[in-house]
Amino acid sequence: MAEKIRLEVVTPEKSVVSDEAQIVMAPGELGEFGVLSGHTPFMTSLKVGTVRYEDSSGSERFIFVSGGFAEALPDRMTILADSAERRKDIDLGRAKAALDRAEGRLAKEDDDDLDFIRAKAALMRAINRVRLAETR
Repeated sequence: MAEKIRLEVVTPEKSVVSDEAQIVMAPGELGEFGVLSGHTPFMTSLKVGTVRYEDSSGSERFIFVSGGFAEALPDRMTILADSAERRKDIDLGRAKAALDRAEGRLAKEDDDDLDFIRAKAALMRAINRVRLAETR
Protein backbone atom coordinates (compact mmCIF):
# COMPACT_ATOMS: atom_id res chain seq x y z
CA MET A 1 0.00 0.00 0.00
CA ALA A 2 1.24 3.50 -0.88
CA GLU A 3 2.49 5.88 1.77
CA LYS A 4 0.02 8.51 2.94
CA ILE A 5 0.37 12.21 3.48
CA ARG A 6 -1.32 14.42 6.04
CA LEU A 7 -3.77 16.93 4.52
CA GLU A 8 -4.65 20.04 6.48
CA VAL A 9 -7.11 22.59 5.06
CA VAL A 10 -7.55 25.68 7.23
CA THR A 11 -9.18 29.08 6.88
CA PRO A 12 -8.72 32.14 9.08
CA GLU A 13 -11.78 30.98 11.05
CA LYS A 14 -11.37 27.22 11.41
CA SER A 15 -9.80 23.93 10.45
CA VAL A 16 -11.90 22.41 7.65
CA VAL A 17 -10.06 19.12 7.06
CA SER A 18 -7.39 17.20 8.90
CA ASP A 19 -7.07 13.79 7.28
CA GLU A 20 -4.72 11.19 5.86
CA ALA A 21 -4.65 11.11 2.05
CA GLN A 22 -3.21 8.87 -0.61
CA ILE A 23 -3.23 11.68 -3.21
CA VAL A 24 -4.31 15.33 -3.23
CA MET A 25 -5.27 17.32 -6.34
CA ALA A 26 -5.59 21.10 -6.02
CA PRO A 27 -6.45 24.09 -8.27
CA GLY A 28 -3.16 25.99 -8.56
CA GLU A 29 -3.06 29.41 -10.19
CA LEU A 30 -1.00 27.91 -13.02
CA GLY A 31 -3.08 24.75 -13.30
CA GLU A 32 -4.21 21.76 -11.31
CA PHE A 33 -1.47 19.84 -9.52
CA GLY A 34 -1.23 16.62 -7.57
CA VAL A 35 0.71 15.66 -4.47
CA LEU A 36 1.73 12.17 -3.34
CA SER A 37 3.88 11.04 -0.44
CA GLY A 38 7.52 11.99 -1.01
CA HIS A 39 6.67 15.06 -3.10
CA THR A 40 9.34 17.70 -3.55
CA PRO A 41 8.64 20.66 -1.23
CA PHE A 42 7.00 23.67 -2.86
CA MET A 43 4.50 26.46 -2.27
CA THR A 44 1.97 27.88 -4.68
CA SER A 45 -1.09 30.09 -4.77
CA LEU A 46 -4.52 28.60 -5.36
CA LYS A 47 -7.40 29.80 -7.47
CA VAL A 48 -11.10 29.25 -6.83
CA GLY A 49 -11.90 25.59 -7.35
CA THR A 50 -12.06 22.11 -5.88
CA VAL A 51 -9.47 20.24 -3.88
CA ARG A 52 -9.91 16.50 -4.41
CA TYR A 53 -8.27 13.84 -2.34
CA GLU A 54 -8.43 10.13 -1.81
CA ASP A 55 -8.67 9.33 1.88
CA SER A 56 -6.97 6.38 3.58
CA SER A 57 -9.93 4.08 2.79
CA GLY A 58 -9.79 4.98 -0.92
CA SER A 59 -12.90 7.22 -0.92
CA GLU A 60 -12.71 10.40 -2.97
CA ARG A 61 -13.40 13.60 -0.99
CA PHE A 62 -14.03 17.13 -2.26
CA ILE A 63 -13.44 20.56 -0.74
CA PHE A 64 -14.37 23.92 -2.28
CA VAL A 65 -11.67 26.57 -1.83
CA SER A 66 -11.89 30.22 -2.80
CA GLY A 67 -8.21 30.83 -3.26
CA GLY A 68 -5.30 30.84 -0.86
CA PHE A 69 -1.98 29.03 -0.69
CA ALA A 70 -0.76 25.44 -0.61
CA GLU A 71 2.44 24.06 0.83
CA ALA A 72 3.51 20.57 -0.18
CA LEU A 73 6.11 18.67 1.83
CA PRO A 74 7.18 15.04 1.50
CA ASP A 75 4.84 13.92 4.29
CA ARG A 76 2.05 16.53 4.31
CA MET A 77 0.15 19.19 2.41
CA THR A 78 -1.21 22.29 4.07
CA ILE A 79 -3.79 24.51 2.40
CA LEU A 80 -4.36 27.98 3.80
CA ALA A 81 -7.61 28.94 2.10
CA ASP A 82 -9.44 32.26 2.05
CA SER A 83 -12.56 30.16 2.63
CA ALA A 84 -13.26 26.44 2.31
CA GLU A 85 -16.19 24.03 2.59
CA ARG A 86 -16.39 20.28 2.34
CA ARG A 87 -18.80 19.27 -0.43
CA LYS A 88 -21.18 17.69 2.06
CA ASP A 89 -21.42 21.01 3.94
CA ILE A 90 -22.38 23.18 0.95
CA ASP A 91 -25.98 24.40 1.16
CA LEU A 92 -27.10 24.10 -2.48
CA GLY A 93 -30.00 26.54 -2.06
CA ARG A 94 -27.72 29.17 -0.54
CA ALA A 95 -25.12 28.58 -3.26
CA LYS A 96 -27.72 29.02 -6.01
CA ALA A 97 -28.99 32.22 -4.36
CA ALA A 98 -25.41 33.57 -4.32
CA LEU A 99 -25.09 32.66 -8.01
CA ASP A 100 -28.30 34.55 -8.84
CA ARG A 101 -27.10 37.61 -6.89
CA ALA A 102 -23.70 37.57 -8.62
CA GLU A 103 -25.28 37.26 -12.07
CA GLY A 104 -27.70 40.07 -11.23
CA ARG A 105 -24.87 42.39 -10.18
CA LEU A 106 -22.93 41.75 -13.37
CA ALA A 107 -26.06 42.26 -15.51
CA LYS A 108 -26.22 45.91 -14.38
CA GLU A 109 -23.76 47.23 -16.95
CA ASP A 110 -24.63 50.88 -16.33
CA ASP A 111 -23.93 50.70 -12.57
CA ASP A 112 -21.02 53.07 -11.87
CA ASP A 113 -20.68 51.70 -8.34
CA LEU A 114 -20.09 48.13 -9.57
CA ASP A 115 -16.72 46.74 -8.62
CA PHE A 116 -16.35 44.44 -11.61
CA ILE A 117 -13.41 42.46 -10.21
CA ARG A 118 -15.21 41.68 -6.94
CA ALA A 119 -18.45 40.86 -8.76
CA LYS A 120 -16.64 38.50 -11.14
CA ALA A 121 -14.88 36.82 -8.19
CA ALA A 122 -18.23 36.34 -6.44
CA LEU A 123 -19.62 34.79 -9.63
CA MET A 124 -16.69 32.36 -9.90
CA ARG A 125 -17.07 31.30 -6.25
CA ALA A 126 -20.81 30.75 -6.69
CA ILE A 127 -20.42 28.76 -9.93
CA ASN A 128 -17.83 26.47 -8.37
CA ARG A 129 -19.84 25.91 -5.19
CA VAL A 130 -23.01 25.05 -7.16
CA ARG A 131 -21.12 22.70 -9.49
CA LEU A 132 -19.50 20.88 -6.60
CA ALA A 133 -22.71 20.61 -4.58
CA GLU A 134 -24.65 19.26 -7.58
CA THR A 135 -22.16 16.45 -8.28
CA ARG A 136 -23.18 14.36 -5.29
